[in-house]
Amino acid sequence: MRTQAVDDEALVLEVIACSVEDAVNAERGGADRLEVISGFEFGGFTPPLDLVREIQQEVDLPLRVMLRDEEGYGLTDEAAAERLCRIAVELNDIKVDGVVIGFVRSNEIDAEHSVKILNCAPDLKATFHHAFEDTSDKLSAIAVLKKIGRIDRLLSHGGTGTPAERVGNLGEYASAAYPEMRILAGGRIDIEMVGRIKERTTIREFHVGSAARDQGVVSVSKVRGLSDQVRGEHV
Repeated sequence: MRTQAVDDEALVLEVIACSVEDAVNAERGGADRLEVISGFEFGGFTPPLDLVREIQQEVDLPLRVMLRDEEGYGLTDEAAAERLCRIAVELNDIKVDGVVIGFVRSNEIDAEHSVKILNCAPDLKATFHHAFEDTSDKLSAIAVLKKIGRIDRLLSHGGTGTPAERVGNLGEYASAAYPEMRILAGGRIDIEMVGRIKERTTIREFHVGSAARDQGVVSVSKVRGLSDQVRGEHV
């Protein structure tokens, strides 16, 4: 079981895993890190901790685990925050690589709850997920996330424009986030988009869900194709 994070300068393919089968197939295909979730069709919820432990036993990849137990990117009350804090404590105890969070309030980063929940997992780093796309001022949001200090990855698809516009946005985010955070490019990311992003930005980490799946299950061959493109080996 590998618990350390991947090298900050490495080319990285992160694959969403909802089951042990997903995790094993992703590793066989060449994934470098897993995001472990439940509720794929809802954008990801906190998975059962027993599943996280099973995956730890079956694969030798760093795991980032989703902390989200309701739809939307806000926390409805303090009880919801406390539930996530309790899970964060357990994830810290079983030594995953990190957690995946995303709390937004009035189209701004909810720094208060982000810090509260991260403080419950003091040994873990964090990815801030697509809740970022709901913020009204992206560069201000990045500045807030950098100040939190525990967040080292920011997941973004670059917005809703053309592929060229999205790549441009991602490049701008990467410059603004550096050096505290790395942009993890994900969301409507396929082999062609990976190539565009690598060619035109400094981004070297990629997050895939549907692009790695076949009939709802992670496909070894699809992950291998994405992995080859990330590493510049795709023909």
